[in-house]
Amino acid sequence: MLRKSLFPLALSVTLAGPAWGQFSDNKIVIGVMGDQSGVVADVGGPGSIKAARMAVADFGGSIDGMPIEIITADHQNKPDVAAALGREWFDRQGVDVIVDLPHSGAVLGLMTIATEKKRSLLVSGAASVEITGARCSPYVTHWTDDTYSLARGTAAALTDQGQKSWYFLTADYTFGHDLEKDASAVVRDRGGKVLGSARHPLNTADFASLLLSAQDSKAQVVALASAGADTVNAIKQAGQFEVVRKQKIAALHAFVTDINSLGLETAQGLIITSGFYWDDNEETRSFATRFFKEHGRMPTREQAGVYAGTLHFLKAAKSAKSDDAATVNAEMRRLPVDRFGQQAVIQANGRLAYDLGVYRVKSPSESKRPWDYYERIATVAASVAFRPAADSGCLLSAPVR
Repeated sequence: MLRKSLFPLALSVTLAGPAWGQFSDNKIVIGVMGDQSGVVADVGGPGSIKAARMAVADFGGSIDGMPIEIITADHQNKPDVAAALGREWFDRQGVDVIVDLPHSGAVLGLMTIATEKKRSLLVSGAASVEITGARCSPYVTHWTDDTYSLARGTAAALTDQGQKSWYFLTADYTFGHDLEKDASAVVRDRGGKVLGSARHPLNTADFASLLLSAQDSKAQVVALASAGADTVNAIKQAGQFEVVRKQKIAALHAFVTDINSLGLETAQGLIITSGFYWDDNEETRSFATRFFKEHGRMPTREQAGVYAGTLHFLKAAKSAKSDDAATVNAEMRRLPVDRFGQQAVIQANGRLAYDLGVYRVKSPSESKRPWDYYERIATVAASVAFRPAADSGCLLSAPVR
């Protein structure tokens, strides 16, 4: 199997590699690795597999007659399982690229292996800014919203609309801390105030005392710096305490499937930021309609990221006439990304930058059809939403001298 060495720093990342016309094993192998049965299976899981298959089909199923194969695995949200699978796939199954990848711990471990093995990762599930920060890799690209963009997008939109006082309910681990830190910085930069925060452990069932503290603060915005079941439980109990009727609830990390599970009666009025909503434009609706026929529910931003990333990887491999990871990743950064009808760019550090939407969840009476959940209330430009590559701490973004 022919593989090339790691290309040198920024110059090689920003320039397309030569078209060698080489494909190892005479095929492209895509591995979809994610949570297939656990806590985030709804937002990725089987739907991410379907999204990858749709991308391959839409591309044409082959590169100039050379087959494209897909294999799948459940990493169980365990970094050690993800690492073992990654080594097996790269060493014995000829996998060229792994896509989906929820769980930041699993991704950061796989990034070391992918860099060592000179293979590609397309991350759509994990949200850590470190993926394109100091621990970046020339073989890794990040296709969906991260903690920086989600926090800053929501905070910028709401403070600009006059919501100046904030209180945070924060999951007490790195992910939650990062969300609170980044959102707080934007609030203060725009003349607002953070009136306090209350931290809670992962998988908290009872938010009563925290919500009472948030009520007592009289903050205009109660921000949920959490994810998954913690966010869902907090939203449910906020409705019981009628917090949502007196203060705005901003979920800094939530998915359309969460709203579907909660129901509009409970979720109405919630503020959510996302880089993808199925009903945004003709292209998102076209993709979502086809996805719904396959999966029975509308796509999340993670599943949309799998589709867009896989399709762009295949376009880059075809253009470069190679599956060599260095060559393909350079070509991916060179080519513009067609992201459901809107063009986006991949920065030198691997971060895909695009505009974000800020949405208010509709009331039951406002919703006109199934999955009609969001009303866009603001758009946050890519230049505001995402950390500039030069400020990311990624050496691949350093200027060439």
